[in-house]
Amino acid sequence: MSAALLTGTPLAGRVAVVSGASSGIGAATAQRLAELGAKVAVLARRKDKLDTLTDSIRAAGGTAVAIPVDVTGRDAVHAAADQVAEQLGTADLVFNNAGVQLISGITELRMDDWQRQIDLNVTGVMNVIGAFLPHLSATAEAGRPADLINTSSIAATRILEKFSIYSGTKAYISHLTRLLRVELGPKNIRVATIEPGMVDTELPDHVTDPDASKLMAGLIEQIDVLQSADIAETVAFMAAMPGHVNLTEITILPTAQAI
Repeated sequence: MSAALLTGTPLAGRVAVVSGASSGIGAATAQRLAELGAKVAVLARRKDKLDTLTDSIRAAGGTAVAIPVDVTGRDAVHAAADQVAEQLGTADLVFNNAGVQLISGITELRMDDWQRQIDLNVTGVMNVIGAFLPHLSATAEAGRPADLINTSSIAATRILEKFSIYSGTKAYISHLTRLLRVELGPKNIRVATIEPGMVDTELPDHVTDPDASKLMAGLIEQIDVLQSADIAETVAFMAAMPGHVNLTEITILPTAQAI
């Protein structure tokens, strides 16, 4: 069954930025935002994947630019923001989606994995906010819709064994979003987080812990898990709402997922 619910081009005239856009949720969301009328800038490290995505968007009649960037580098992300302004205009919809999931028991002391998750899931998120907040502020001041949507996870609130560092980074994102709303909501910038459950993407492929891998593989085999298109449609719906409506926290689970 198709996830598409929105029709027409409710996002026409908008400039969207999607980080973590080389695959999965990011790629599907960029594609969907473009289908709904937005001009889209896609950010990720893998240039070949971005080029394939932008070719697909353009072939369908959309507008997209690929900007290869590692969001853990502050200067690089600010340079990407300048490129967006030059090529598409001021960004008014930022889907802050880049992230990585590396699961292990805390006593294994996989400190490189800890740091990688902190660098991407926390520092990378903050770099995107720092680079694109001036865009969103300018848009809101001009009286147009402005959206910052951060990707978190149900792991932000669930107590899952061996997920300590990953869950900690996602808890940071979820609570950060609540705090940002206090400052940015009165400035007419909508701030939201989406917290998906099990989605059939390549993210679990990064997991090397056998217990976590078995849990995720079991869910994919046993239940009808979420697809990237389901998350993409939800993000598009959030952005398509009237400007005075802020869907602030969306937890989205497969119906049959119990944990």
